[in-house]
Amino acid sequence: MSDLPPAVASWRDQIERLSEHASPCRYLLPAKWAAMRASALAFLDQFGAEAHRLGWTAPQLFGVHPEHGFLRVEYAGALMVNDSRVTGVEPDRVVFDRFSGYRTKPGQTWGPPVWEFAAKGRG
Repeated sequence: MSDLPPAVASWRDQIERLSEHASPCRYLLPAKWAAMRASALAFLDQFGAEAHRLGWTAPQLFGVHPEHGFLRVEYAGALMVNDSRVTGVEPDRVVFDRFSGYRTKPGQTWGPPVWEFAAKGRG
């Protein structure tokens, strides 16, 4: 992990700081959060450097609604809508087993990264 770009290492550190046992949002079950968190960490280890090289940002990957967290998926980053493992990253999409998360949706508004949401205690 020491070979991760500084921004990606920072994202990974922020995700690691969030407890796997306590969901950052009251509307997301802890077991689902634990799986999402594990998938996000695996994504960063496997695809983080490539995602960064392709210009993906923290809100595009880890964003949640600033007030309602995981309830409002139209604000969600690609990794904050499900707990599936990522199989690849492309310039405009994160690829999962059965679907993709895109950053090119017309009118998309990105929320703050989940760690900023959690720090404000709005969950």
